[in-house]
Amino acid sequence: MWSGGKDATLALDVLHSQSPRRVGALLTTVVEDTGRVTMHGTPLRLIEQQARALHLPLHVMRVPSRPSNEVYEARLEAALTPLLEAGHSTVVAGDLFLEDVRRYREGAIEALGARALFPLWRRDPAWLAQRFLERGYQAVVTSVDTTQLGASFAGRAYDTSFLEALPPAVDPCGEHGAFHTFVTDGPAFETAVSVAVAGEEAEGRMHKVHLRPTDAANPFA
Repeated sequence: MWSGGKDATLALDVLHSQSPRRVGALLTTVVEDTGRVTMHGTPLRLIEQQARALHLPLHVMRVPSRPSNEVYEARLEAALTPLLEAGHSTVVAGDLFLEDVRRYREGAIEALGARALFPLWRRDPAWLAQRFLERGYQAVVTSVDTTQLGASFAGRAYDTSFLEALPPAVDPCGEHGAFHTFVTDGPAFETAVSVAVAGEEAEGRMHKVHLRPTDAANPFA
């Protein structure tokens, strides 16, 4: 289950470095009216660039804004069924601690005859954040929950200075929804996905930046 963010990337990294399992496809959920990843706000075309850089086929699940559980589960079934029929049997998610989210994912996935796997589950978020950076991954913060974090954190590079600036109550992996990211480069990428901020918007409590592709090198350095 591929959001394009650091947790999904870490799950992929952990699987490839610590497990004989190999990921065969990415499944990204986007809002059908906007073509952007739910919560993260990343445009689908950037996710497509990631998938090409990772040499993995991308499957897209489109949902309405704020779908009901019934609608989400129907769309999930439609997206996963062809993959299961092709021989895939396990669905990976990058959740860390949220028990209710895990229970819901497990129920929805297992109802379709697949296994749900959580390779980051209950790992220390500070260790995960450092592993992400030490492995050479790069990311930009795409959205923040302004009830937990200032709007100015959106658009920043996810790096040591970002982590040091976080309020003590904010998880360094943003597990409680304080922020979301888009990964632009790392050891699993054949080529970097260069992006720049093209605008910002407030959507309720969320403050998001709009990313666009760019040929400029390291626009967030």
